[in-house]
Amino acid sequence: MDLKTINDINSKTWDRWATDRGDYSSPISHETFLKAQQGYWDVTIAADRPVPKDWFPELKDAKVLGLASGGGQQCPIFVALGANVTVLDNSEKQLQLEKEVADRENYNINLIKGDMTDLSVFEDETFDLVFNPVSTPYIRDVIPVWKEVYRVLKKGGIFLTGLNNPMSFIFANSANQRDLIVKSKLPFDPVSDLTEEELNDLINNNHALFFSHSLETLLGGQMKAGFRLLDLIEDYDKYDELSQYTPIYFATKAIKE
Repeated sequence: MDLKTINDINSKTWDRWATDRGDYSSPISHETFLKAQQGYWDVTIAADRPVPKDWFPELKDAKVLGLASGGGQQCPIFVALGANVTVLDNSEKQLQLEKEVADRENYNINLIKGDMTDLSVFEDETFDLVFNPVSTPYIRDVIPVWKEVYRVLKKGGIFLTGLNNPMSFIFANSANQRDLIVKSKLPFDPVSDLTEEELNDLINNNHALFFSHSLETLLGGQMKAGFRLLDLIEDYDKYDELSQYTPIYFATKAIKE
């Protein structure tokens, strides 16, 4: 299965989730936008834990890329704080939710449907901040993402990304089936690790294809791309049984020096 096929499957899945207005496809309210303009705001990058405010650069007049960050949740906050925001997402419906908020609040935002591993639409050193909520599980190889983000950030630019705890995938034999029995080797790759029947069952039942990644590629990959890691936080998911025992997400702050 090639990269385009994987992207198409996950794009269509996210379109369905966005249509259903799930947790990551519920745009912020007008009241939340107004409060952000007044300085009262927070955003998440993984599940429930707000990103520390000191992770962000000065957002007024900053050029921000919301990478795989459609849905009308975080990027409108950045606009309310005075940033010039571009959103790149693989889901047309997630981008439509961004436009819905922009139209309601009467601001301009640049919306691009695209693959997060290929940022060739942007010139070198374009952005002050790249904000990337958990999205790497939907791609097979994260290294191109780190390299592209490094390229499009200005010197001194900040990269914030939410990531899955790789260990959580050991308890899953598909994207949507998890219990606390070890089932999968790591890193988990549904295309190579599942039988053809299991893979077709996922696709035919409108599930996304999830890939796990090693800490070496998630953290070491950022450093090898040129970033210096500055901070890390962990997060839980109230809907996931495993979160009763361990954080299943984490997020990093890195800088391009």
